[in-house]
Amino acid sequence: MTPADLSRTVLCAVRRAVGEGVLAGPVPDSVQVGRPGPGGSGDYATSVALRLAGPARRSPRDVAEILRAEILRCSPDLVTHVEVTGPGFLNFTLAPGSRSALVRAVLDAGIRYGYGDALAGTAVVLAPAGEIRAAVHTETVVRLLRTQGADARTGEDATERLSVRPVPAALAGDLFARLGPDAARWGLLRPAAQDRAATGDSLLVQHESNPLFTVRYAHARTRALVRNGAALGIPASGSHTDEPAARPLLDSIGDHPGVLAAAARHRAPDRVARHLERTAEAFLHFQETCRPLPVGDEKPSAAHRSRLALAEAAGTVLAGGLALLGIDAPAHL
Repeated sequence: MTPADLSRTVLCAVRRAVGEGVLAGPVPDSVQVGRPGPGGSGDYATSVALRLAGPARRSPRDVAEILRAEILRCSPDLVTHVEVTGPGFLNFTLAPGSRSALVRAVLDAGIRYGYGDALAGTAVVLAPAGEIRAAVHTETVVRLLRTQGADARTGEDATERLSVRPVPAALAGDLFARLGPDAARWGLLRPAAQDRAATGDSLLVQHESNPLFTVRYAHARTRALVRNGAALGIPASGSHTDEPAARPLLDSIGDHPGVLAAAARHRAPDRVARHLERTAEAFLHFQETCRPLPVGDEKPSAAHRSRLALAEAAGTVLAGGLALLGIDAPAHL
């Protein structure tokens, strides 16, 4: 179960509660699901009960308890536990099998994993930009908006102009020639829009101290593992792995749709870049802790198939995110 699936499950529960007269008020168009905050529990959480409490004329905790029962009815095989915490947050613990479904969802969708319809029906016209950073930022935001179903473009009839801290003129002229397109784009997009862009030669360093190198290296490693697994006759399988070391990587992959949606809503490509860094770090730790390929005389097993599938899913997320930033994801590095 992906966060998008869980969001639809919660929305189903709201519709049922309203339809059966248990809960009063309008049904929202969408429900946001994210990581539990301080004091939370489980895999994911939502604050939808706080939104619905006013129209329902009930306390948020009352609304949360109503939705808790409906959610368990809507997906008893995918959500094993729903807990109400704080003023009315709903916290979800997913069934183990839902994680293998997540890997399968990524592999089925390819680099379009995380695309959705949260902004379907929304038209956005961004003002063209002449300054180098604003231009790169604007074209990237257009791509992000389109991943969420928005009709987005640039044009003179702009409805919105992005505010971006410009690159000093003395550094802007030869930036792409000096750094190359990939490093230059990372340096312009990785910092938040109002922070200073990165323009130094550190963007070219082939070392883990350079986040761009780490992300691209992690992607190349996923591709190498899949190639080597195929050569050994080990197919990638989306079966679930219960290994604790896989959990951070699964969590990061599961977060990808929400990151894309938030980056589009907030016009913030830097959120995608930071998420790619987290995913790359989680994958590199995973591959060191849980070897995806047999070592020595070790026989290929179901665990290796599952690990390879997870590696392939991680590579898919990294490739998709880099593509949205306009950065190449090489299979060899």
